[in-house]
Amino acid sequence: MRIAIIGAGVAGVCSAYELAAAGHQVTVFERRGSVAAEGSFATGGHIAPALALPWLTPSFPRPGAGPLGWQWQRWRSQRKPAALEAQDRVLHLARFSHERLQQLRRHLQLDHERAEGQLVLLRQDKDQKAIQYGLERLQRLDMPYRLLDAAQCLAVEPGLNPEIALHGGVQLGLGEVGNTRQFCHLLRSEAQRLGARFRFHTTVRRLEAGSPARLVHEYTPTDEQLGPGTHQLRRTEAPDAGDTQPAPPGPQEERFDAVLVCAGTGAAPLLKALGLKLRWRELHTQSITAPLRVLEAHPHLGPVAGLLDWQRQVSISRIGQRVRVASLPSPIALELKASTLAPLHQALSDWFPGAMQGGQVQNWQGSHLALGDGLPLLGASGQAGIWLNLAQQSLAHSGWTLACGAAAVLARQISGGTAAQGAQDPTLPDIGGLDIGRWA
Repeated sequence: MRIAIIGAGVAGVCSAYELAAAGHQVTVFERRGSVAAEGSFATGGHIAPALALPWLTPSFPRPGAGPLGWQWQRWRSQRKPAALEAQDRVLHLARFSHERLQQLRRHLQLDHERAEGQLVLLRQDKDQKAIQYGLERLQRLDMPYRLLDAAQCLAVEPGLNPEIALHGGVQLGLGEVGNTRQFCHLLRSEAQRLGARFRFHTTVRRLEAGSPARLVHEYTPTDEQLGPGTHQLRRTEAPDAGDTQPAPPGPQEERFDAVLVCAGTGAAPLLKALGLKLRWRELHTQSITAPLRVLEAHPHLGPVAGLLDWQRQVSISRIGQRVRVASLPSPIALELKASTLAPLHQALSDWFPGAMQGGQVQNWQGSHLALGDGLPLLGASGQAGIWLNLAQQSLAHSGWTLACGAAAVLARQISGGTAAQGAQDPTLPDIGGLDIGRWA
């Protein structure tokens, strides 16, 4: 089959590999100049199946109370029986995705920055009481975790500030952090070896359902990327692998047996034109990344792996020899400036004072789409030839948690049962209830 993928974030790259491994002719269209250049660029990089459930979401004030009214509505909707059943399926998918990631690492010998471990920090006793409902649910779902007191937290993460008030923590049985962008580059190379083609600086203008589906795209290098007589990439983007060739000016039309939409915030206008008018909300995440300070007298200045400050709703990750602090998704888009990034710096200073080399900080803000129930949107679109792989980041705090599993399941569905190379277990999780049918 000739298959188009729109978007080269972690969801799109994983999908490209799985479909190419299943023997399809895959073309990926990406409006930026590289993979993982938008919503997957500088995320917290968490991979933890337990975080695919909303058990860490705080309770919220009455409906409509300020900017948090939408969160109250989501919190209530996530406790309905149908939503709980769908969340269980997300958890099964997250577990499978974690297994699939390990398979890919072994099968392809992928070597990227990563660290094992995921710890949820609870500043006060009331924090643990607030998540008790979620902990009981994790136990019912046989999701391993361990409650720690403050001393045990310090043993797991010896760099934690012993002077800050800490009630305890929750150590997740399955969890790690890693460099999402580096992983995407490695997996993209493997997909290319299987014949997948990546078309960067290419914007998809229109989709039309059908057998085959019709896709209209346009080569759209920006002024920043094109200098006088030369091809200059923005400093935030790595050069592409040479498989993108400048196209004739103006819209170009191609037809594909299937189109998989992984375009994040770019998906909404394409789907709206198809008549799929869903109630999207755009959420935003900010992060700061800097090299870890190295002092022989203090070998544990930074984190060992991944942490989540439940009260502040901020994550801290070790990315190789760097530390990254990220906010959890919010509907409020803030400017990247000192005042808005101050809570991230404060959280790092609270837990790991002096860990960051302040003169080399990279600031970032990314966006992604979320639906009202906070669940991902996976599967057939209801329109001939159009498939969806969207909104993975809403529950999992990182699209990477679900990306490998969702890609494998969707590749099987699109292929009609063809297994991808390296998939050791032919049994795939059921993603029924996560498709567009729940909005019909």
